[in-house]
Amino acid sequence: MDIGLLVLRLAVGLLIAGHGVQKVSFGLGGHGLAGGTEEFRRDGFRGGGLTALAAGGSQIGAGLFLAAGLLTPAAAMAAMGVMTVAGTVKRPNGLWVQNDGYEYPLVLVVVAGALALTGPGRWSADHALALTPWPWWVPVVALVAGPMSGLLTRVLLHRPPAGSPPAGSPPSEGFPAGRGRSRYAQTAD
Repeated sequence: MDIGLLVLRLAVGLLIAGHGVQKVSFGLGGHGLAGGTEEFRRDGFRGGGLTALAAGGSQIGAGLFLAAGLLTPAAAMAAMGVMTVAGTVKRPNGLWVQNDGYEYPLVLVVVAGALALTGPGRWSADHALALTPWPWWVPVVALVAGPMSGLLTRVLLHRPPAGSPPAGSPPSEGFPAGRGRSRYAQTAD
């Protein structure tokens, strides 16, 4: 079981960290901090560069700590928080990733939550530093506080872009460029 937890932590943690690197730099195909800032503005978030930097930094930190199995409940909580925000952005597009939906952020939230519950396993920094097992309430706090922090971030920082349909409105037939339909769906027409 420990090797399975190691593989899971490495895969999910490094993917989350990589996504953060893309937000704040040109690494891994990112568009630099200016590109990350523009993405947040386009999605209706206030704060510009500071918001992009905070989100990218949170993803990098949460992902690396999760991969290392270091302070795993806190890392899982942070990962659930940032991925909850991502899920709320994609929610109007439905569940499935083919339509730019929230499927992928949801999977990352669930996996991070599961890692908070199971712990990182013996092949982890937490185990090497004798930090595990955590008291029963620590993963429970992480499971609640992670998604709640993401929802609070959304409420405090998000303002719908001008001219966007009200929340809960069905998507229009013509999706704005780059939003609502994946590049795969666009090429199938």
